[in-house]
Amino acid sequence: PGLCGGSASGKTTVATRIIEALDVPWVVLLSMDSFYKVLDEGQQALAARSDYNFDHPDAFDFELLVNVLRKLKKGKSVKVPVYDFTTHSRRREWKTVYGANVIVFEGILAFANKELLKLLDMKVFVDTDSDIRLVRRLQRDIMERGRDIVGVIKQYNKFVKPAFEQYIEPTVQVADIVVPRGGENFVALDLIVQHVHSQLEKREITVRATLASAHQGQPLPKTLSVLENTPQVRGMHTIIRNKDTTRDEFIFYSKRLMRLLIEHALSFLPLKSVTVETPQGTTYEGKQRSPASSQITGVSILRAGETMEQALTAVCKDIRLGKILIQTNHDTGEPEVSSAAAPAQSPGSAALGDLTFFPSAPLPDHDVQEDRIFLLSLLMAEMGVHSVAYAFPRVRIITTAVDKRINEEFHIIPGIGNFGDRYFGTDAPSACCESEAMDC
Repeated sequence: PGLCGGSASGKTTVATRIIEALDVPWVVLLSMDSFYKVLDEGQQALAARSDYNFDHPDAFDFELLVNVLRKLKKGKSVKVPVYDFTTHSRRREWKTVYGANVIVFEGILAFANKELLKLLDMKVFVDTDSDIRLVRRLQRDIMERGRDIVGVIKQYNKFVKPAFEQYIEPTVQVADIVVPRGGENFVALDLIVQHVHSQLEKREITVRATLASAHQGQPLPKTLSVLENTPQVRGMHTIIRNKDTTRDEFIFYSKRLMRLLIEHALSFLPLKSVTVETPQGTTYEGKQRSPASSQITGVSILRAGETMEQALTAVCKDIRLGKILIQTNHDTGEPEVSSAAAPAQSPGSAALGDLTFFPSAPLPDHDVQEDRIFLLSLLMAEMGVHSVAYAFPRVRIITTAVDKRINEEFHIIPGIGNFGDRYFGTDAPSACCESEAMDC
């Protein structure tokens, strides 16, 4: 949702209360205040005398704002400037903001730009009496921004009030909902929260339906590579898929498959021809990774992905390792990214790790190029392959087998069961203790 309204109308308060009431993971609050333009020396001098119009559309970097919001809606991470109101300038450091399920955007001119308006799925106008707005602005600018009362009143009468009447107030016509009295209007806030929840539910249903049916009958993407189904590979799958296989055998044959999978993945690294001299004084025309100094980074997705690390370090000398923690939300059944600790990527590096498909993609979010990421999984479903390829069309997907379907709980059929539980000899939390997982 996008929140518009006059200066000190209570937009931030409304936005905060919406976020608190939503109670959903991955919510971002984006403020238009971050996107004031950088002032030149002359404009800085005007601002110091309260003679610069910060409420005019020309004061904002709408191009940067639209680009940032567009990327956030696509689930990408972005750099957002940090504006210092005491010095009327951007700080040197920018903050990183990540894509989210819900993005709440607020600003005095949130509805004043056509391109920006197109990105707002819900438009809320916060309507507060002008006298209240003036009192709030006086308190804020004097207490928080170090201004004097004469300068605040001068700026309000010269710029803030006329800008509200010319650029802000007329945009109430495009609002989907008007919230009188700002953050104190709990009825209006409840309506907004209910609407956002309904949109999230519709989106989840749509996404699941799309994943389940959109790619039916479609050929698997060219970015997928499946280990050749030799009798040896099929024999190992027979063992690890068998529910009666002992844990020791499950671990042994899983490790064998992992080793084959990683060897297969390494064959896709860029190679160049090289000539070496043998101990017999003759030459051999061989291959070498290109560039030879490039570093491979392995990023395992915990906890099952960590089981691949031993095979990976046995094959790749001096490999760097990082980890991403994914855990299931037992209320929604959805995966959640709890943390990510991945080493910085060198220009030629590739990422290797067990694949779990999740809403937020930490590696691309940290500017790792998609075509340098390999996603490895012991087993995948066709729907998962299509989903990953759709979201990340240049990421190479490598697995030992692809099963055709999933059940209503999104478990692969015929599948392998819960790999982590079978490998580590643990049981998934039962329904009786999901809310007290630490005690199970």
